[in-house]
Amino acid sequence: MKFRLILFLLGFFFVSAFGQQEAADFAAQIAAYREGYKADFLKSERSPLDSADLPNLRFFEANETYRVACVFHRTPEEQPFDVPTSSGITKSFVKYGFLTFELEGRMLKLAVYQNLTLRNMPIYAQHLFLPFRDETNGDTTYGGGRYLDLTIAEVEAEAPVLDFNKCYNPWCHYSDGYNCPIPPVENTLDIDIPAGEATWAGMKKH
Repeated sequence: MKFRLILFLLGFFFVSAFGQQEAADFAAQIAAYREGYKADFLKSERSPLDSADLPNLRFFEANETYRVACVFHRTPEEQPFDVPTSSGITKSFVKYGFLTFELEGRMLKLAVYQNLTLRNMPIYAQHLFLPFRDETNGDTTYGGGRYLDLTIAEVEAEAPVLDFNKCYNPWCHYSDGYNCPIPPVENTLDIDIPAGEATWAGMKKH
């Protein structure tokens, strides 16, 4: 009896330690990703932020709950449509497909799109765009919604994953003068997604 108890306790502590290490590894991966995200603001002349602004970027703590397994559904018969932007102009997209996933015990769905202009450029030919809204918008996150970038290879993989820890704010959250696509109504989630980038702590630039 004592031997079985010792084995049980050893197994419990091993699983607990493994889980803690796994969480630490994931947090480190997300931290590295975010450092790269910050660095990208300094690479573009059109960037709304400079090095002095970067400390004002805020993020939710890395949480594997919001890294979800998905099923991808291709929609090849979709017609192009115009998406309104924050500036009032429109941009042309086509729905490439949608992802279904489970979160908080519910089955949810988000569409992924291709920008018709960008897909003709070799560097962006594989790029997919996933804008979305959730219940945190206007509270702890930007009111206009947030974005995720994916690739065709990622969504068409055998086991696609959607990681909300990597979602980010549109540039129009930081400054005026940008044409940020407004998430289509179909990409509205009626749950909180407290993951990824939160509201910016700085003042909006003009």
